[in-house]
Amino acid sequence: MLVVGITGASGSVYAERLLEHFLASGTDVALCLTPAACRVLRHELGWRVPEDPRDAAGVRAVLEQVFPPEGRVGRLVYYAPDDWGAPIASGSAVWEGMVVVPCSMGTAGRIAHGLSGNLLERAADVCLKERRPLVVVPRETPLSLIHLENLLSLARAGAVVLPAAPGFYHRPERLEDLVAFVVDRILRALGRSGGLVPPWEGGENER
Repeated sequence: MLVVGITGASGSVYAERLLEHFLASGTDVALCLTPAACRVLRHELGWRVPEDPRDAAGVRAVLEQVFPPEGRVGRLVYYAPDDWGAPIASGSAVWEGMVVVPCSMGTAGRIAHGLSGNLLERAADVCLKERRPLVVVPRETPLSLIHLENLLSLARAGAVVLPAAPGFYHRPERLEDLVAFVVDRILRALGRSGGLVPPWEGGENER
């Protein structure tokens, strides 16, 4: 199982595409949202999630619509941000790793300093202390010195800081191609074969 946390940073389409890939490929996912994530999901993707992610039944009903069970191979389990009894809050529970996508600078700062104010941040803290893969996908620009120092602290603690910065060498033609680039990088950071974007094999020499 992998944990996916979605925060209130812009770029929720990256999380949606990542979840689609995991569920279609047979990966079980534990999902956690923040209140700000719900607002962004409603605005950017049109998900009709409740404004309060503690309404677990309401969130699960929407997830059933966005990711229909007949289209899944992997399981999707939702935990409310105040569900401190969830397995992902404990280091004794075993899961493969975690992705925070997109990751707000507030969430990044709290994880970097061990300040777990909700289940998402606690699960990330568990990954760091248990030396499990943690991929943090910030989508913020420009970055202040405080942002940079917090991201540096995360990298020093063992997290992979993977900015949502798509490349263009694969000559993207659609928005989906740009999204796929970042999702592919997330998969590779988790030690999985992405396969969503062809690898760079060299270009023509120009002088």
